[in-house]
Amino acid sequence: MSYQNFEGTESASSGDHQARNQKMRDAAGETFSTASDTPRDAGARSKRATEGSTSSLTDSVMGLLNQQLDAGADAAGRFASSMRLAAHDMERENPMMADLVRGLAHNVDAYADSLENQTVEQLSKAASDFTRRQPALVFGLAAVAGFLAFRTFKNAQSVSSPSIQPDHTPAGKSHG
Repeated sequence: MSYQNFEGTESASSGDHQARNQKMRDAAGETFSTASDTPRDAGARSKRATEGSTSSLTDSVMGLLNQQLDAGADAAGRFASSMRLAAHDMERENPMMADLVRGLAHNVDAYADSLENQTVEQLSKAASDFTRRQPALVFGLAAVAGFLAFRTFKNAQSVSSPSIQPDHTPAGKSHG
């Protein structure tokens, strides 16, 4: 009978051991699951924060660009007003030139008015549409601008400046 008790104790002990092992496996699995979920959750939170700050930064930049666009439209309007004043001053001496300047002022003013009512997104879309409709003109203008920039850069380099190195010839003596 003591042998049977020993068997019963051993099997009970074995069952407890298996139950503890299962609990440990479950706890370890839960810990690993939590550990792997933590970086994933942190990554998701970081991504949401980055998207939010990127969106906020984009909105901020777009707002600044729209303000600059409005300021440019105001400056163009003031320039058109100055052109009208200049045309008025020219009226007595050269009426044809005054009419030409008034026409240019009208065009600049119309351009300023059209800029005032647009956002940067609308202006960008209009430029993109124009590029699709007139690719040869845009390419030609880009080529002319590149040529002018190249010539300006080349001329700026060819202008020589005086040497900053000291002259090593003794005073009063010259080569030659």
